[in-house]
Amino acid sequence: MIRYLSYSDIAARLGITTGGLGSADLPEPDALIGRARGWLPETIETWVANRPGRGRPRKPQASLSADDDA
Repeated sequence: MIRYLSYSDIAARLGITTGGLGSADLPEPDALIGRARGWLPETIETWVANRPGRGRPRKPQASLSADDDA
């Protein structure tokens, strides 16, 4: 039997709420049963691996060494 991930399954895997998942640009579902959408785990794993990171990249921290105090 094929096991599809639901919307709430995906949110749980990502460690966010279903509300937080609402703004995500999910891939097309692998299955549509009535109004219920389902994704194969591989589809979501690929999507997570290829989606952009969160927010802006952090600026590198300036290192503080003994020479900086002079």
